[in-house]
Amino acid sequence: MTAPAIETTGLVKTFGDNRAVDGVDLTVPAGTVYGLLGPNGAGKTTVVRMLATLLRPDGGAARVFGHDVVREADAVRGRVSLTGQYASVDEDLTGTENLILLARLLGHPKSRARDRAAQLLEAFGLAEAADRQVKKYSGGMRRRIDIAASILNTPDLLFLDEPTTGLDPRSRNQVWDIVRVVVANGTTVLLTTQYLDEADQLAQRIAVIDHGRVIAEGTPGELKSSIGAGTVHVRLRDAAQREAASAVLTSALGTTVRLDADPVALTARASGSDVLAAEQASRALALLADAGIVVDDFSLGQPSLDEVFLALTARAGAAA
Repeated sequence: MTAPAIETTGLVKTFGDNRAVDGVDLTVPAGTVYGLLGPNGAGKTTVVRMLATLLRPDGGAARVFGHDVVREADAVRGRVSLTGQYASVDEDLTGTENLILLARLLGHPKSRARDRAAQLLEAFGLAEAADRQVKKYSGGMRRRIDIAASILNTPDLLFLDEPTTGLDPRSRNQVWDIVRVVVANGTTVLLTTQYLDEADQLAQRIAVIDHGRVIAEGTPGELKSSIGAGTVHVRLRDAAQREAASAVLTSALGTTVRLDADPVALTARASGSDVLAAEQASRALALLADAGIVVDDFSLGQPSLDEVFLALTARAGAAA
């Protein structure tokens, strides 16, 4: 059986009185994207820095491809690469100069360094900007060249720490496409993110972290099903009827109704099994019609990861 890319048991890191990572257990299968999902300060980056041998754990154990991150740190470093939250390349150098410099530092001969730089710039859609200083790149271009720099030597494990923070939707999609290509070529990716749709798009499994602890773990589908069978989405013809519609849905579904930013939209979670959720949704639609509320769109779908995260962190906060 293939060993996991990452195994941690009771991983702990403290900074003074702050227990930033509080007993984290993870198992990351090789050849997959594994998501660490959580808000700022949840402990995601600290976990990554320990796994990448940049921080020493204060408790527990962690292994990367079977190598202990403390006792066999050199062996771990030989198999991993890290792209942090901020650009790691030299802004005064061009894209080509950055990649050649880093390739030479990694031991590539001059001709091979040039060839590898040109190959990656082309693959990442940066060939036309190759001779431009990086400080003149857009945010999305900077993230792409950061990732390119991380795979000059193809790593077995790539840590991507919030790779799309601050990017526009088009640039985020470009980074997502790059991640998919990297994984298709055999690299395992540990992705930290605050963006629930990013984890949903890329990760085969997700650990939700809050206050240094894993509060849930599973596939995106498993996490969604853990909080209920589905979510009712309603769009009204008339925004003036939203308060009345909210009252009807609350009565029919027995749950809190969320008033979305869109003044004609409402969302509520259906509970119980798939069959029960469908029955509740049908009853709710009939009651809306009986009340004279005109509905332009009504659907019952799986909860979003946003709803999962809000439900899980609310439970964790109550338990604390």
